[in-house]
Amino acid sequence: MQEFTVRPQPDDPRLTRAVTGIDHEGRPIETAVVMERPLTLFLNGREIVTMMTIGDHPDYLAVGYLLNQNMLRPEDRIVGIDYDDELETVVVRTDRETDFEDKLKKKTLTSGCAQGTVFGDLMEKFEEVRLDPRAMLRTSWLYALTRKINTAPSLYLAAGAIHGCVLCEEDRPLLYMEDVGRHNAIDKIAGYMHVNSISPVGKIFYTTGRLTSEMVIKTVQMGIPILISRSGFTAWGVDLARQAGLTLIGRAKGKRFVALAGGERIIFDGDAKSVEDEHPKFARKATLAEDTA
Repeated sequence: MQEFTVRPQPDDPRLTRAVTGIDHEGRPIETAVVMERPLTLFLNGREIVTMMTIGDHPDYLAVGYLLNQNMLRPEDRIVGIDYDDELETVVVRTDRETDFEDKLKKKTLTSGCAQGTVFGDLMEKFEEVRLDPRAMLRTSWLYALTRKINTAPSLYLAAGAIHGCVLCEEDRPLLYMEDVGRHNAIDKIAGYMHVNSISPVGKIFYTTGRLTSEMVIKTVQMGIPILISRSGFTAWGVDLARQAGLTLIGRAKGKRFVALAGGERIIFDGDAKSVEDEHPKFARKATLAEDTA
């Protein structure tokens, strides 16, 4: 797969809108803001959920959402995905009925900038996954990935107020998806991987968002053994990563990073002294504690 096979499209007029206002000195300004629109998901004719999304890749978002909620199994055969832009709906059709009704009876709200929900038992499937013990991460790859991802044209650099997730292999970003919620971005990648039969073997997952329990659970369910973020951790996210054997790396900016799980996979082959500090132009929001760590 080529580098940046899928990448953000900051020039797409459907994804941002120019808005006028004033700045801190009272001067008139015009700035780009990210669009946010509802998308109602149906599975085999039954309404599942309405999500707020920027509106790109609705097919991958729908499939990835259903997979990560355990409403679709990898063996389920999808026979159609119908998206209606005017009705703001997407319908996923399978060749047999699924057991999603039981999932709707038990749901857990998860942390996120836009509300996330995990249906069914949080630990269902999670405990069954066995991540590749042979997977590794070279620090030279990590330094290259953070540089390529943070400097690539994106909606974040154009308008802000958005999260990004990237599927990588060695030092190459493969799929770069953005959305108003990090769970939407990871669902888009899960959907793309399923529809295009992309194996998780040898893959690395990068996110701009916090390393929460939800991010860890979804990454493990996708079978990806390494999760990297430029942001920080939650305690449960760390506990789950250690339980699953997931390599969990946060605060990855420039030459700096912190690994709180799976550090045995890291090979220190990169020269940290040769890595430049992150330019302020590409810095994303972070707490003072994270910036000074």
